[in-house]
Amino acid sequence: MTSSSSLSSTAAGPTVSSDPSDRRRWFALAIVMTAAFMDLVDVTIVNIAIPSIQEDTGASFSAIQWITAGYSLAFAAGLITGGRLGDIYGRKRLFLIGIGGFTLASALCGFAANPEMLVASRILQGGTAALMVPQVLSIVHATFPAHERGKVFGLFGAIVGLGAVLGPLLGALLTEWNIAGLEWRPIFLINLPVGIAGLILGRKFISESKAPKALRLDLVGVVLVTLGMLMLIYPLTRGRELGWPVWGHVSMVGSLLVFLVLVLFERAKARRDGSPLVELSLFRVKSFAAGIAVQLTFGIGLGIFFLVWTLYMQMGLGWSALRAGTTGIPFSIAVSFAAGISVQKLVPRFGRKVLQTGALLMIAGLLIYIWESDRYGMGITSWQMALPLVVMGIGMGLIVAPLTDMVLSEVPKEHSGSASGLINTVQQMGNALGLGLVAVVFFGSISDQLAPRDAGPAFAEAFQHSLWWVAGVLAVIFLVMFALPARPQRQAESGDEAGDEAGAEGAARVADGSDGSDGSEVVKEPALAP
Repeated sequence: MTSSSSLSSTAAGPTVSSDPSDRRRWFALAIVMTAAFMDLVDVTIVNIAIPSIQEDTGASFSAIQWITAGYSLAFAAGLITGGRLGDIYGRKRLFLIGIGGFTLASALCGFAANPEMLVASRILQGGTAALMVPQVLSIVHATFPAHERGKVFGLFGAIVGLGAVLGPLLGALLTEWNIAGLEWRPIFLINLPVGIAGLILGRKFISESKAPKALRLDLVGVVLVTLGMLMLIYPLTRGRELGWPVWGHVSMVGSLLVFLVLVLFERAKARRDGSPLVELSLFRVKSFAAGIAVQLTFGIGLGIFFLVWTLYMQMGLGWSALRAGTTGIPFSIAVSFAAGISVQKLVPRFGRKVLQTGALLMIAGLLIYIWESDRYGMGITSWQMALPLVVMGIGMGLIVAPLTDMVLSEVPKEHSGSASGLINTVQQMGNALGLGLVAVVFFGSISDQLAPRDAGPAFAEAFQHSLWWVAGVLAVIFLVMFALPARPQRQAESGDEAGDEAGAEGAARVADGSDGSDGSEVVKEPALAP
């Protein structure tokens, strides 16, 4: 994910030489991309392991939601801040702090003694990822000359696609193998050797870079963004479990007031010292404002779908983690394939119609899935799910890869970095909101007193109910896309470079599913799918 100003700024300080004989920059690339891959896979891996986590720890449905939503919320709240800290104090320094913290948080997750410790560790993991991930593309921007970045982003896209396919499979295998009797814990512990290696090698091969002019961190903006999101998401996640208390409704309404205060404060700060956390002038650009709305609603839809899909297959149908993981392979392959042809072949010719077609295909896939789930009931098979998943995957691929470039096409080039960071942050906020809404659209359809024999059909019915919600969200997205430019406007070379980096970033996140990311983000680099 890119941060405010991280893409648009020119690196100050030493950078790795672009001399073809200098291999240091390629080692640096491998290190930062491995870290991005670790983040992307970590999201999809957790979804697959949810039933095992619940069985082993006795976690409530609310705790399960927070294991996923807590990560997304902390990640979203910290993205812009993490990028700005890298601009101020050095991208290498923040990357190393982030990967070190992410590795420590992974260890805490792996050794969590109870659901509460696991939720807290996941929130810490999301917060440290927000320090690490924004530096990835900023380091690439500072390390590689313009003529090499096309090759670099091609490699990055391949890594993202690999993460989309391997995340669910790796999670399923680690859970099924039950290594050393640790059940689900290896899905987190596997990050330890990777993170430690990244920390050691990063110190040696990554060169430091900063923003060319001094910036100030908007601490008040950080507090207001985080407070507003917590006031909105927490009552949604706990509301059903607590019987929808009055304080929850008051908190959700109060979050709107917090966001209003944020807008007023950021406007005043921009006039005072020119360093707001959020660049509000971007919202005067029609295509950008529409794009923010698309990213927010798209994140909500993905947040709902990927969690309820996992719960449906494993807790409703009683499938193993491995079977659920392999069932998602056609989806991931379809996303990667469609994303490639969307950017290279379709969007240059047909413009925003490609993205709108993607939304319609996703709706069609959801309707097919609803029909099949109702028709086949508890006897539905993985191969019968392949058709709706492929249709949905193609639709998602048509949207996620070109969306960021489309949204940025009319943004002034000097604000490309800030805009791209805000876009991806909003999508992650949407994802966290969608995960919170699972309490309403999925668990709200399931009785608290279920006989064991009724659990499967109840989960299947709740799954179908949830898919109607997701289809409605996508219908809204289709309409909002009319406000996007008919075709992306070509910008000057510097603007294109920033846009290309932002586009790569957006695709990555989708694949996390959170992108179900968590399949990432999504490229979030691309947005990922689980």
